[in-house]
Amino acid sequence: MTNSSSPPTAFSAALASPLPVALLAGGMATRLRPITEKIPKLLVEVAGEPFFSHQLRLLKSAGLTHLVLCVGYLGEQIADLYGDGSRFGVKIDYSFDGPKLLGTGGALIQALPKLGDAFYVLYGDSYLPIDYHAVAQHFLASSRQGLMTVYENHGRYDTSNVEFAHGEIVSYDKKNRTPAMHHIDYGLGLFRASAFADFPRDAVVDLAAVQMALVTQRQLAGYEIAQRFYEIGSHDGLNELDALLRASQVRLN
Repeated sequence: MTNSSSPPTAFSAALASPLPVALLAGGMATRLRPITEKIPKLLVEVAGEPFFSHQLRLLKSAGLTHLVLCVGYLGEQIADLYGDGSRFGVKIDYSFDGPKLLGTGGALIQALPKLGDAFYVLYGDSYLPIDYHAVAQHFLASSRQGLMTVYENHGRYDTSNVEFAHGEIVSYDKKNRTPAMHHIDYGLGLFRASAFADFPRDAVVDLAAVQMALVTQRQLAGYEIAQRFYEIGSHDGLNELDALLRASQVRLN
């Protein structure tokens, strides 16, 4: 795989206008309890600020200024604090699950009218200081329905669930793992709206099911990331990122 390939001219307009980012932040965050009993995961304090402030700042620095927050559990608190994003120099739209949680895929399907034809998908507990533009460039040049970023994990930070070979995703399965799976879903994807066409609306859909269907159709591109990911999905991950960001603040000061 050549990650630095230049996209054809047909993609230049899309690259000139950065794609929106769908942020999956509707879960119950049970692994972070008791911290998340009264606040959603995006508002968990990390290095003196809500996690979403760090995430928002990172995305804005990458030129990604249109965010669509797919929220559910206690999502109103996020909307109350961040509003439309104008005072942070970004545009924030909200897509609420409604009376029942729709799962990661179902939340994206509900948010499609706000996302347009192509968009990033980022998990709401991921902190990924990478070149987002390069990933989008590779996705658009691939002409596929989706893209998954992967990291050669070898079971180090979580259980590996991707077989990635010769620049291609050979298989992906979070439940049925094989010895050939040395990589892991890094936490950032890109999709075209058409990738969700065969899935029901207003129903519980797991994004993993969409990705697995795309693998079968050879419509899921792969992009390997060399640096590790950070997350706040667990207490250990939260403590690690807190220490990292506090150390960064000390160096900047």
